[in-house]
Amino acid sequence: MSQTTLFGSMTVKRLTLAVAAAGVLAAGGAIAVHQNNAVAAAAPGLTVASAAAPVAAPVPAPLMTLPDFSVIAAHNGPAVVNISVTGSTKTAMDMGDQASRRGDPFGDDPFFEFFRRFQGQQRGMREVPTHGVGSGFIISPDGVILTNAHVVRDASEVSVKLTDRREFRAKVLGSDPKTDVAVLKIDAKNLPVVPLAKANDLRVGEWVLAIGSPYGLESTVTAGVVSAKGRSLPDGNVPFIQTDVAVNPGNSGGPLFNTRGEVVGINSQIYSQTGGYQGLSFAIPIDVANKVKDQIVATGKVVHAKLGVSVQEVNQGFADSFGLPTPEGALVSNVERGSAAEKAGLKPGDVIRKLNGQTVVSSGDLPAIVGLATPGDKVALQVWRQGKSVDLTATLANAADKTADADQPAHGASAKLKLGLALRPLDPQEKRESGLAGGLLIEDAGGAAANAGVQPGDVLLSVNGRPVTSIEQVREVVAKSDKSVALLIQRGDEKIFIPVRLG
Repeated sequence: MSQTTLFGSMTVKRLTLAVAAAGVLAAGGAIAVHQNNAVAAAAPGLTVASAAAPVAAPVPAPLMTLPDFSVIAAHNGPAVVNISVTGSTKTAMDMGDQASRRGDPFGDDPFFEFFRRFQGQQRGMREVPTHGVGSGFIISPDGVILTNAHVVRDASEVSVKLTDRREFRAKVLGSDPKTDVAVLKIDAKNLPVVPLAKANDLRVGEWVLAIGSPYGLESTVTAGVVSAKGRSLPDGNVPFIQTDVAVNPGNSGGPLFNTRGEVVGINSQIYSQTGGYQGLSFAIPIDVANKVKDQIVATGKVVHAKLGVSVQEVNQGFADSFGLPTPEGALVSNVERGSAAEKAGLKPGDVIRKLNGQTVVSSGDLPAIVGLATPGDKVALQVWRQGKSVDLTATLANAADKTADADQPAHGASAKLKLGLALRPLDPQEKRESGLAGGLLIEDAGGAAANAGVQPGDVLLSVNGRPVTSIEQVREVVAKSDKSVALLIQRGDEKIFIPVRLG
Protein backbone atom coordinates (compact mmCIF):
# COMPACT_ATOMS: atom_id res chain seq x y z
CA MET A 1 0.00 0.00 0.00
CA SER A 2 2.83 2.35 0.84
CA GLN A 3 4.49 1.65 -2.52
CA THR A 4 1.28 2.47 -4.36
CA THR A 5 0.93 5.75 -2.44
CA LEU A 6 4.51 6.69 -3.13
CA PHE A 7 4.20 5.84 -6.79
CA GLY A 8 1.05 7.92 -6.98
CA SER A 9 2.89 10.84 -5.43
CA MET A 10 5.76 10.46 -7.90
CA THR A 11 3.34 10.34 -10.81
CA VAL A 12 1.60 13.52 -9.67
CA LYS A 13 4.94 15.20 -9.24
CA ARG A 14 6.01 14.18 -12.73
CA LEU A 15 2.78 15.56 -14.20
CA THR A 16 3.16 18.78 -12.29
CA LEU A 17 6.69 19.31 -13.56
CA ALA A 18 5.58 18.61 -17.10
CA VAL A 19 2.82 21.21 -16.95
CA ALA A 20 5.18 23.71 -15.37
CA ALA A 21 7.72 23.07 -18.13
CA ALA A 22 5.07 23.67 -20.77
CA GLY A 23 4.22 26.93 -19.12
CA VAL A 24 7.84 28.05 -19.22
CA LEU A 25 8.13 27.24 -22.91
CA ALA A 26 4.86 28.98 -23.83
CA ALA A 27 5.22 32.50 -25.17
CA GLY A 28 4.50 35.17 -22.55
CA GLY A 29 4.32 32.57 -19.77
CA ALA A 30 0.65 31.63 -20.38
CA ILE A 31 -0.51 28.02 -20.76
CA ALA A 32 -2.93 28.03 -23.68
CA VAL A 33 -3.16 24.27 -24.36
CA HIS A 34 -5.14 21.44 -22.76
CA GLN A 35 -3.38 19.77 -19.88
CA ASN A 36 -2.95 16.39 -21.64
CA ASN A 37 -1.43 18.11 -24.69
CA ALA A 38 0.97 20.05 -22.47
CA VAL A 39 2.05 16.84 -20.74
CA ALA A 40 2.56 15.02 -24.02
CA ALA A 41 4.60 17.89 -25.47
CA ALA A 42 6.83 18.16 -22.42
CA ALA A 43 7.25 14.40 -21.89
CA PRO A 44 6.73 12.53 -25.19
CA GLY A 45 7.46 9.15 -23.56
CA LEU A 46 4.64 9.52 -21.03
CA THR A 47 1.47 7.66 -21.97
CA VAL A 48 -1.75 9.66 -21.60
CA ALA A 49 -4.77 7.58 -20.62
CA SER A 50 -7.24 9.11 -23.07
CA ALA A 51 -6.83 11.71 -25.79
CA ALA A 52 -10.38 11.45 -27.05
CA ALA A 53 -11.87 13.76 -24.40
CA PRO A 54 -9.41 16.60 -23.74
CA VAL A 55 -9.93 18.40 -20.44
CA ALA A 56 -9.78 22.18 -20.58
CA ALA A 57 -7.18 23.76 -18.36
CA PRO A 58 -8.53 25.87 -15.44
CA VAL A 59 -8.78 29.56 -16.24
CA PRO A 60 -5.91 31.27 -14.41
CA ALA A 61 -6.72 34.05 -11.94
CA PRO A 62 -5.89 37.60 -13.03
CA LEU A 63 -2.30 38.59 -12.45
CA MET A 64 -2.00 40.20 -9.01
CA THR A 65 0.67 42.73 -8.11
CA LEU A 66 1.27 44.49 -4.82
CA PRO A 67 0.55 48.23 -4.96
CA ASP A 68 3.24 50.86 -4.59
CA PHE A 69 1.89 53.58 -2.28
CA SER A 70 4.98 55.79 -2.49
CA VAL A 71 3.44 58.10 -5.11
CA ILE A 72 0.27 58.60 -3.06
CA ALA A 73 2.26 59.24 0.11
CA ALA A 74 4.50 61.78 -1.64
CA HIS A 75 1.69 63.55 -3.52
CA ASN A 76 -1.05 63.64 -0.88
CA GLY A 77 1.00 63.54 2.31
CA PRO A 78 1.46 67.36 2.46
CA ALA A 79 -2.35 67.78 2.71
CA VAL A 80 -2.57 65.58 5.83
CA VAL A 81 -2.25 67.60 9.04
CA ASN A 82 -1.48 66.96 12.68
CA ILE A 83 -4.08 68.31 15.13
CA SER A 84 -3.35 69.20 18.77
CA VAL A 85 -6.10 70.13 21.22
CA THR A 86 -6.22 71.47 24.76
CA GLY A 87 -9.26 71.76 26.97
CA SER A 88 -11.11 69.86 29.66
CA THR A 89 -13.58 67.05 29.82
CA LYS A 90 -15.63 65.04 32.30
CA THR A 91 -14.12 61.69 33.14
CA ALA A 92 -15.61 58.76 35.04
CA MET A 93 -14.11 58.38 38.50
CA ASP A 94 -13.81 54.60 38.13
CA MET A 95 -11.62 54.79 35.01
CA GLY A 96 -8.50 55.35 37.07
CA ASP A 97 -5.95 55.04 34.31
CA GLN A 98 -7.90 57.34 31.97
CA ALA A 99 -7.04 60.49 33.89
CA SER A 100 -3.34 59.78 33.61
CA ARG A 101 -3.73 59.03 29.93
CA ARG A 102 -5.44 62.38 29.40
CA GLY A 103 -2.29 64.05 30.66
CA ASP A 104 -0.14 62.19 28.16
CA PRO A 105 0.27 64.25 24.96
CA PHE A 106 0.47 61.06 22.94
CA GLY A 107 -2.36 59.19 24.59
CA ASP A 108 -5.34 61.52 24.83
CA ASP A 109 -7.07 60.65 21.62
CA PRO A 110 -10.66 59.64 22.50
CA PHE A 111 -10.17 56.92 19.86
CA PHE A 112 -9.43 54.73 22.91
CA GLU A 113 -13.01 55.00 24.06
CA PHE A 114 -14.74 53.06 21.30
CA PHE A 115 -16.67 50.29 23.02
CA ARG A 116 -15.23 51.32 26.41
CA ARG A 117 -18.24 53.56 26.92
CA PHE A 118 -20.50 50.54 26.56
CA GLN A 119 -18.87 48.75 29.48
CA GLY A 120 -20.67 49.14 32.77
CA GLN A 121 -22.05 52.12 34.67
CA GLN A 122 -19.96 55.12 35.58
CA ARG A 123 -19.95 55.90 39.29
CA GLY A 124 -19.15 59.62 39.06
CA MET A 125 -17.65 62.28 36.85
CA ARG A 126 -14.90 64.86 37.30
CA GLU A 127 -13.32 67.60 35.20
CA VAL A 128 -9.78 66.87 34.00
CA PRO A 129 -7.54 68.80 31.59
CA THR A 130 -6.98 67.32 28.15
CA HIS A 131 -4.00 67.53 25.83
CA GLY A 132 -4.73 65.40 22.79
CA VAL A 133 -3.58 64.72 19.28
CA GLY A 134 -5.32 63.62 16.12
CA SER A 135 -5.17 63.91 12.36
CA GLY A 136 -7.05 65.66 9.59
CA PHE A 137 -6.81 66.55 5.92
CA ILE A 138 -7.21 69.71 3.85
CA ILE A 139 -10.05 69.70 1.33
CA SER A 140 -9.85 73.27 0.01
CA PRO A 141 -6.88 75.60 -0.69
CA ASP A 142 -8.28 78.26 1.67
CA GLY A 143 -7.88 76.03 4.73
CA VAL A 144 -11.04 73.90 5.23
CA ILE A 145 -10.10 70.69 7.07
CA LEU A 146 -12.02 67.50 7.83
CA THR A 147 -11.42 65.50 10.99
CA ASN A 148 -13.34 63.55 13.65
CA ALA A 149 -15.74 65.25 16.04
CA HIS A 150 -14.23 63.35 18.96
CA VAL A 151 -10.77 64.76 18.18
CA VAL A 152 -11.95 68.32 18.91
CA ARG A 153 -14.56 67.45 21.52
CA ASP A 154 -14.36 69.68 24.62
CA ALA A 155 -11.44 71.56 23.05
CA SER A 156 -10.80 75.16 24.09
CA GLU A 157 -7.91 75.52 21.63
CA VAL A 158 -7.15 73.65 18.40
CA SER A 159 -3.80 73.87 16.62
CA VAL A 160 -3.03 72.52 13.15
CA LYS A 161 0.51 71.67 12.03
CA LEU A 162 1.38 71.15 8.36
CA THR A 163 4.11 68.91 7.00
CA ASP A 164 6.21 72.01 6.21
CA ARG A 165 6.20 72.67 9.99
CA ARG A 166 3.93 75.73 9.82
CA GLU A 167 1.36 75.90 12.62
CA PHE A 168 -2.05 77.62 12.68
CA ARG A 169 -4.76 78.23 15.25
CA ALA A 170 -7.90 76.51 13.90
CA LYS A 171 -11.54 77.49 14.25
CA VAL A 172 -14.09 74.71 14.67
CA LEU A 173 -16.81 75.56 12.14
CA GLY A 174 -18.98 72.78 13.51
CA SER A 175 -19.08 69.13 14.53
CA ASP A 176 -21.60 66.32 14.45
CA PRO A 177 -21.25 63.68 17.20
CA LYS A 178 -23.75 61.36 15.49
CA THR A 179 -21.49 60.82 12.49
CA ASP A 180 -18.25 61.84 14.26
CA VAL A 181 -17.38 64.44 11.62
CA ALA A 182 -15.98 67.91 12.33
CA VAL A 183 -14.97 70.77 10.05
CA LEU A 184 -12.08 73.13 10.89
CA LYS A 185 -10.82 76.31 9.23
CA ILE A 186 -7.35 77.84 9.30
CA ASP A 187 -6.35 81.25 7.93
CA ALA A 188 -4.15 80.29 4.99
CA LYS A 189 -4.16 80.23 1.18
CA ASN A 190 -2.85 78.06 -1.65
CA LEU A 191 -2.69 74.98 0.52
CA PRO A 192 -2.27 71.44 -0.85
CA VAL A 193 -5.52 69.47 -0.95
CA VAL A 194 -6.54 65.84 -1.29
CA PRO A 195 -8.95 64.56 -3.99
CA LEU A 196 -12.19 63.04 -2.70
CA ALA A 197 -13.85 59.89 -4.03
CA LYS A 198 -17.14 58.12 -3.44
CA ALA A 199 -16.87 55.33 -0.89
CA ASN A 200 -19.58 53.41 -2.78
CA ASP A 201 -16.98 52.69 -5.45
CA LEU A 202 -14.94 50.64 -2.99
CA ARG A 203 -14.84 46.86 -3.22
CA VAL A 204 -14.16 44.42 -0.41
CA GLY A 205 -10.56 43.25 -0.72
CA GLU A 206 -9.38 46.48 -2.34
CA TRP A 207 -6.11 47.99 -1.11
CA VAL A 208 -6.33 51.16 0.99
CA LEU A 209 -3.81 53.48 2.65
CA ALA A 210 -3.96 55.57 5.83
CA ILE A 211 -1.83 58.60 6.64
CA GLY A 212 -1.92 60.14 10.10
CA SER A 213 -0.17 60.79 13.40
CA PRO A 214 -0.45 57.69 15.59
CA TYR A 215 0.81 58.49 19.08
CA GLY A 216 1.93 61.86 17.71
CA LEU A 217 4.25 60.34 15.10
CA GLU A 218 3.44 62.64 12.17
CA SER A 219 3.01 61.53 8.54
CA THR A 220 2.90 57.82 9.36
CA VAL A 221 1.79 55.65 6.43
CA THR A 222 0.04 52.28 6.90
CA ALA A 223 -1.79 50.07 4.42
CA GLY A 224 -4.23 47.17 4.26
CA VAL A 225 -7.42 46.06 2.54
CA VAL A 226 -11.13 46.79 2.82
CA SER A 227 -12.49 44.05 5.07
CA ALA A 228 -16.20 44.94 4.82
CA LYS A 229 -18.55 47.75 3.83
CA GLY A 230 -21.68 49.11 5.47
CA ARG A 231 -20.60 47.83 8.87
CA SER A 232 -23.05 48.79 11.64
CA LEU A 233 -21.58 49.61 15.05
CA PRO A 234 -23.40 50.20 18.35
CA ASP A 235 -24.22 53.87 17.62
CA GLY A 236 -25.91 52.83 14.38
CA ASN A 237 -25.60 56.17 12.57
CA VAL A 238 -22.86 55.44 10.02
CA PRO A 239 -22.35 52.58 7.51
CA PHE A 240 -18.65 52.19 8.35
CA ILE A 241 -15.88 50.93 6.08
CA GLN A 242 -14.05 48.17 7.94
CA THR A 243 -10.36 47.66 7.13
CA ASP A 244 -7.34 45.88 8.53
CA VAL A 245 -5.17 48.99 8.14
CA ALA A 246 -3.03 49.54 11.24
CA VAL A 247 -4.71 52.51 12.94
CA ASN A 248 -3.85 53.72 16.44
CA PRO A 249 -4.65 56.63 18.77
CA GLY A 250 -3.67 59.78 16.90
CA ASN A 251 -4.81 58.44 13.51
CA SER A 252 -8.33 59.64 14.31
CA GLY A 253 -9.57 62.08 11.67
CA GLY A 254 -6.94 61.12 9.12
CA PRO A 255 -7.71 60.13 5.52
CA LEU A 256 -8.16 56.65 4.07
CA PHE A 257 -7.02 56.55 0.43
CA ASN A 258 -7.75 54.14 -2.40
CA THR A 259 -5.04 53.12 -4.87
CA ARG A 260 -5.94 56.10 -7.09
CA GLY A 261 -4.97 58.47 -4.30
CA GLU A 262 -8.56 59.52 -3.56
CA VAL A 263 -9.91 59.86 -0.03
CA VAL A 264 -12.61 57.24 0.52
CA GLY A 265 -13.07 57.66 4.25
CA ILE A 266 -12.09 59.25 7.56
CA ASN A 267 -10.37 56.90 10.00
CA SER A 268 -12.55 57.05 13.08
CA GLN A 269 -12.63 54.04 15.39
CA ILE A 270 -10.97 50.79 16.29
CA TYR A 271 -12.13 47.74 18.16
CA SER A 272 -9.56 47.11 20.85
CA GLN A 273 -9.27 45.47 24.24
CA THR A 274 -5.83 46.99 24.79
CA GLY A 275 -6.21 50.56 23.51
CA GLY A 276 -4.07 49.78 20.46
CA TYR A 277 -4.55 48.27 17.02
CA GLN A 278 -5.89 44.69 16.95
CA GLY A 279 -6.75 44.24 13.28
CA LEU A 280 -10.15 46.00 13.18
CA SER A 281 -10.39 49.64 12.16
CA PHE A 282 -13.37 51.62 10.91
CA ALA A 283 -13.64 54.64 8.64
CA ILE A 284 -16.52 57.01 7.91
CA PRO A 285 -17.40 56.89 4.18
CA ILE A 286 -16.39 60.13 2.48
CA ASP A 287 -19.84 60.65 0.96
CA VAL A 288 -21.30 60.68 4.48
CA ALA A 289 -18.62 63.12 5.64
CA ASN A 290 -19.22 65.35 2.62
CA LYS A 291 -22.93 65.61 3.35
CA VAL A 292 -22.21 66.60 6.95
CA LYS A 293 -19.52 69.05 5.83
CA ASP A 294 -21.88 70.78 3.41
CA GLN A 295 -24.44 71.35 6.17
CA ILE A 296 -21.83 72.67 8.59
CA VAL A 297 -20.32 75.07 6.05
CA ALA A 298 -23.78 76.33 5.05
CA THR A 299 -25.46 76.61 8.46
CA GLY A 300 -22.94 75.73 11.17
CA LYS A 301 -25.01 72.76 12.33
CA VAL A 302 -26.26 69.36 11.19
CA VAL A 303 -29.80 68.00 11.25
CA HIS A 304 -30.72 64.33 11.02
CA ALA A 305 -33.98 62.65 10.14
CA LYS A 306 -35.91 60.29 12.40
CA LEU A 307 -38.43 57.54 11.72
CA GLY A 308 -39.39 56.84 15.33
CA VAL A 309 -39.01 53.09 15.77
CA SER A 310 -36.91 50.72 17.84
CA VAL A 311 -35.68 47.74 15.87
CA GLN A 312 -34.13 44.32 16.46
CA GLU A 313 -32.09 41.95 14.35
CA VAL A 314 -34.01 39.34 12.34
CA ASN A 315 -32.48 35.93 13.06
CA GLN A 316 -33.50 32.57 11.67
CA GLY A 317 -36.00 32.05 14.48
CA PHE A 318 -37.81 35.29 13.64
CA ALA A 319 -37.67 34.49 9.94
CA ASP A 320 -39.35 31.13 10.58
CA SER A 321 -41.94 32.74 12.85
CA PHE A 322 -42.93 35.48 10.42
CA GLY A 323 -42.65 33.36 7.27
CA LEU A 324 -39.75 35.33 5.83
CA PRO A 325 -37.73 33.67 3.06
CA THR A 326 -34.43 34.87 4.56
CA PRO A 327 -33.43 36.31 7.97
CA GLU A 328 -33.05 39.88 6.72
CA GLY A 329 -34.59 43.21 7.64
CA ALA A 330 -35.24 45.33 10.73
CA LEU A 331 -37.86 43.96 13.14
CA VAL A 332 -39.93 46.79 14.67
CA SER A 333 -40.31 46.30 18.43
CA ASN A 334 -41.47 49.81 19.39
CA VAL A 335 -43.27 52.63 17.57
CA GLU A 336 -43.09 56.07 19.16
CA ARG A 337 -46.39 57.80 19.67
CA GLY A 338 -46.80 60.73 17.29
CA SER A 339 -43.73 59.73 15.26
CA ALA A 340 -43.32 59.52 11.51
CA ALA A 341 -43.51 55.73 11.84
CA GLU A 342 -46.87 55.81 13.62
CA LYS A 343 -48.30 58.27 11.08
CA ALA A 344 -47.13 55.98 8.28
CA GLY A 345 -48.89 53.00 9.86
CA LEU A 346 -45.91 50.98 11.08
CA LYS A 347 -46.68 48.51 13.87
CA PRO A 348 -44.65 46.37 16.28
CA GLY A 349 -43.97 43.08 14.54
CA ASP A 350 -43.47 44.64 11.12
CA VAL A 351 -40.19 43.79 9.41
CA ILE A 352 -38.79 46.66 7.33
CA ARG A 353 -37.18 45.09 4.26
CA LYS A 354 -36.51 48.09 2.04
CA LEU A 355 -36.33 51.88 2.36
CA ASN A 356 -36.46 53.86 -0.88
CA GLY A 357 -35.56 50.69 -2.74
CA GLN A 358 -32.43 50.12 -0.64
CA THR A 359 -32.39 46.68 0.93
CA VAL A 360 -32.24 46.57 4.73
CA VAL A 361 -30.16 43.49 5.42
CA SER A 362 -29.54 43.97 9.15
CA SER A 363 -31.27 46.09 11.77
CA GLY A 364 -28.28 48.44 11.90
CA ASP A 365 -28.79 49.39 8.27
CA LEU A 366 -32.05 51.21 9.03
CA PRO A 367 -30.83 53.94 11.43
CA ALA A 368 -27.79 54.51 9.23
CA ILE A 369 -29.99 55.11 6.17
CA VAL A 370 -32.58 57.22 8.00
CA GLY A 371 -30.00 59.25 9.92
CA LEU A 372 -28.39 60.47 6.71
CA ALA A 373 -31.70 61.58 5.19
CA THR A 374 -33.15 65.07 5.59
CA PRO A 375 -36.11 65.86 7.85
CA GLY A 376 -39.21 66.23 5.70
CA ASP A 377 -38.08 63.66 3.15
CA LYS A 378 -40.75 61.19 2.05
CA VAL A 379 -39.48 57.63 2.08
CA ALA A 380 -41.02 54.46 0.66
CA LEU A 381 -41.01 51.51 3.05
CA GLN A 382 -41.44 47.89 2.04
CA VAL A 383 -42.69 46.03 5.11
CA TRP A 384 -43.35 42.35 5.81
CA ARG A 385 -46.56 42.01 7.83
CA GLN A 386 -48.59 38.89 8.60
CA GLY A 387 -46.92 36.86 5.88
CA LYS A 388 -47.16 39.39 3.04
CA SER A 389 -45.44 42.49 1.74
CA VAL A 390 -46.98 45.91 2.50
CA ASP A 391 -45.89 49.26 1.01
CA LEU A 392 -45.97 52.34 3.24
CA THR A 393 -44.84 55.95 2.88
CA ALA A 394 -43.40 57.96 5.77
CA THR A 395 -42.47 61.63 6.06
CA LEU A 396 -39.33 61.72 8.19
CA ALA A 397 -39.21 63.96 11.24
CA ASN A 398 -36.30 65.87 12.77
CA ALA A 399 -34.24 63.75 15.15
CA ALA A 400 -33.94 66.76 17.45
CA ASP A 401 -37.72 66.89 17.95
CA LYS A 402 -39.00 65.13 21.06
CA THR A 403 -41.80 62.60 20.73
CA ALA A 404 -44.03 60.91 23.26
CA ASP A 405 -43.16 57.65 24.97
CA ALA A 406 -43.42 54.47 22.95
CA ASP A 407 -46.98 53.50 22.18
CA GLN A 408 -48.31 50.52 24.05
CA PRO A 409 -50.44 48.07 22.05
CA ALA A 410 -53.82 47.19 23.55
CA HIS A 411 -54.32 43.50 24.68
CA GLY A 412 -56.91 41.08 28.80
CA ALA A 413 -57.19 30.43 34.54
CA SER A 414 -53.47 29.95 34.09
CA ALA A 415 -52.64 27.25 31.58
CA LYS A 416 -49.46 25.49 30.53
CA LEU A 417 -48.92 25.93 26.81
CA LYS A 418 -46.73 24.28 24.18
CA LEU A 419 -44.30 27.13 24.80
CA GLY A 420 -43.78 26.15 28.42
CA LEU A 421 -45.48 29.29 29.76
CA ALA A 422 -48.01 29.79 32.53
CA LEU A 423 -50.12 32.83 31.56
CA ARG A 424 -52.95 34.88 32.97
CA PRO A 425 -54.51 38.25 32.06
CA LEU A 426 -53.31 41.33 33.92
CA ASP A 427 -55.56 42.43 36.75
CA PRO A 428 -56.72 46.11 36.90
CA GLN A 429 -54.05 47.11 39.44
CA GLU A 430 -51.27 45.55 37.33
CA LYS A 431 -52.58 47.42 34.29
CA ARG A 432 -52.43 50.72 36.18
CA GLU A 433 -48.93 50.07 37.52
CA SER A 434 -47.52 48.91 34.20
CA GLY A 435 -49.33 51.46 32.06
CA LEU A 436 -50.52 48.67 29.78
CA ALA A 437 -54.06 48.47 28.51
CA GLY A 438 -53.86 44.69 28.49
CA GLY A 439 -51.62 41.70 28.08
CA LEU A 440 -50.84 38.33 29.57
CA LEU A 441 -48.63 38.10 32.62
CA ILE A 442 -46.06 35.31 32.46
CA GLU A 443 -46.27 33.66 35.88
CA ASP A 444 -43.85 30.86 35.07
CA ALA A 445 -41.51 30.08 32.20
CA GLY A 446 -40.03 26.72 31.35
CA GLY A 447 -39.10 24.58 28.37
CA ALA A 448 -38.50 26.30 25.04
CA ALA A 449 -39.57 29.76 26.26
CA ALA A 450 -37.23 29.72 29.26
CA ASN A 451 -34.38 28.52 27.05
CA ALA A 452 -35.03 31.46 24.73
CA GLY A 453 -34.82 33.96 27.60
CA VAL A 454 -38.44 34.54 28.60
CA GLN A 455 -38.70 35.28 32.33
CA PRO A 456 -41.46 35.18 34.93
CA GLY A 457 -42.86 38.67 35.36
CA ASP A 458 -42.62 39.49 31.65
CA VAL A 459 -45.83 40.56 29.96
CA LEU A 460 -46.69 38.86 26.67
CA LEU A 461 -48.10 41.39 24.19
CA SER A 462 -48.15 39.57 20.85
CA VAL A 463 -47.23 36.32 19.12
CA ASN A 464 -45.88 36.43 15.56
CA GLY A 465 -46.98 40.05 15.33
CA ARG A 466 -50.57 39.33 16.40
CA PRO A 467 -51.67 41.08 19.63
CA VAL A 468 -52.96 38.59 22.18
CA THR A 469 -55.50 39.24 24.90
CA SER A 470 -56.32 35.68 25.92
CA ILE A 471 -54.65 32.33 26.39
CA GLU A 472 -56.80 30.86 23.62
CA GLN A 473 -55.38 33.37 21.14
CA VAL A 474 -51.86 32.31 22.10
CA ARG A 475 -52.78 28.63 21.66
CA GLU A 476 -54.29 29.39 18.25
CA VAL A 477 -51.22 31.19 16.91
CA VAL A 478 -48.80 28.60 18.31
CA ALA A 479 -50.83 25.74 16.83
CA LYS A 480 -50.48 27.28 13.36
CA SER A 481 -46.71 27.77 13.73
CA ASP A 482 -44.24 25.21 12.55
CA LYS A 483 -40.66 25.87 13.62
CA SER A 484 -40.76 28.88 15.92
CA VAL A 485 -42.78 31.82 17.19
CA ALA A 486 -41.80 35.41 17.92
CA LEU A 487 -43.02 36.73 21.27
CA LEU A 488 -43.29 40.47 21.90
CA ILE A 489 -42.46 40.90 25.58
CA GLN A 490 -42.79 43.91 27.89
CA ARG A 491 -39.98 43.77 30.45
CA GLY A 492 -39.80 46.78 32.71
CA ASP A 493 -39.87 49.85 30.47
CA GLU A 494 -38.70 48.03 27.36
CA LYS A 495 -40.36 45.93 24.71
CA ILE A 496 -38.33 43.19 23.03
CA PHE A 497 -39.00 40.37 20.60
CA ILE A 498 -37.83 36.92 21.64
CA PRO A 499 -37.80 34.03 19.14
CA VAL A 500 -38.83 30.70 20.63
CA ARG A 501 -38.18 27.46 18.76
CA LEU A 502 -40.96 24.91 19.01
CA GLY A 503 -40.52 21.19 19.54
